[in-house]
Amino acid sequence: MNQLTSGSSAAHLRLAAWYFMYFAFVGAYMPYFSLYLEAQSLTPSRIALLMTLGQLMRLLTPVFWGWISDYSGRRTPIIRTSALLSMLIFTVYFFTVDFISLVLVTALLHFFWCAALPLVEALTFAHLRDTNNSYGRVRVWGSIGFVVAVFGVGVWLNHQPIASLLAITWLILGLMLLAAWRLKEVATPHFVQSGKPSPSLRQSRVIVLMVVGFLMSAAHGAFYVFYSIHLAANGYDSTATGFLWSLGVIAEVLVFIYMPHIVDHQKLKRVLMLCLALAVLRFLIIGWCIEMVALVVVAQILHGATFGAHHVASVASLNQWFLPGQQGRIQALYGSLSFGGGGLLGGLIAGQTWASLGPEISFTISAGFALLGLAATHFAFSATTAQSI
Repeated sequence: MNQLTSGSSAAHLRLAAWYFMYFAFVGAYMPYFSLYLEAQSLTPSRIALLMTLGQLMRLLTPVFWGWISDYSGRRTPIIRTSALLSMLIFTVYFFTVDFISLVLVTALLHFFWCAALPLVEALTFAHLRDTNNSYGRVRVWGSIGFVVAVFGVGVWLNHQPIASLLAITWLILGLMLLAAWRLKEVATPHFVQSGKPSPSLRQSRVIVLMVVGFLMSAAHGAFYVFYSIHLAANGYDSTATGFLWSLGVIAEVLVFIYMPHIVDHQKLKRVLMLCLALAVLRFLIIGWCIEMVALVVVAQILHGATFGAHHVASVASLNQWFLPGQQGRIQALYGSLSFGGGGLLGGLIAGQTWASLGPEISFTISAGFALLGLAATHFAFSATTAQSI
């Protein structure tokens, strides 16, 4: 962690450790849990339902948790409780494969697990204070955790049964709990600062950012639910699957490191439009060219733009547009509408089209969502709303 230790506080290192473990869980769970469910003989529509329950919880719960944290002025108790209950609830997976039970357990798991990320995002910005361009250098450790987990689990599953995934993921949740316990609170004002009006959610630039985030996440719906299954069906083994997931997040890591230089010289509208245009290309490649390894590699590298650059630009803009006492709610709202609402819609549509229309059409629909986002950005952002980030 040399890039963090020079000129960074111990609090930033603790945040980096939490991001590492949080996204290590994502790296173990997201690419491979659908394969675990497929091994339990679940249909594509049931797999899609289970895999999108997390998005449903991200739609329904983070604003609630964000409101509580902003009202109380404390985030770490919620983050720690979230980690503890997530670990305890995950334990139930070891004892059941009944579909209704899986639905209940998955919904409860994500109800508590989804509470943490927007609060840690707000906590991170509070620690960084006036050095928000350092956000990417803290957040990058989440991407590194994802890469380590997704590649390591992929290699592991080439030699071990898919059921062993549960033990690995449970252990990662335990380590995330330890990291959560070491986070330090930063006091923030409950209300707006004296003399400064409260920024409104009805600002046109905020509405556009939320809509575009929704469409970009919807575009990723088929990818997050079925990408590993799509690769396996076309002859890619678990190691290759882990490598491709890792490659995408390595590209994301580079974006997080260099994003401060990008955002110093670009407008928000331009960054969003580039990310959305590359998303159209990416999902068409995944849908129609999955057997062409070189193009699949290129498509994964584009994850650095379709998620990494888009995410950093969005959360940094919201941090600049809203006051400290509003950060928990606004970051939670953004996560709910984009990752929650958009991801839920995209995943459920993919679940309905995967078996009936095929992967090619499912990913073409994903590209269509990105194209809608591109059009929305072009027509909705005026020269005055496309502020520098």
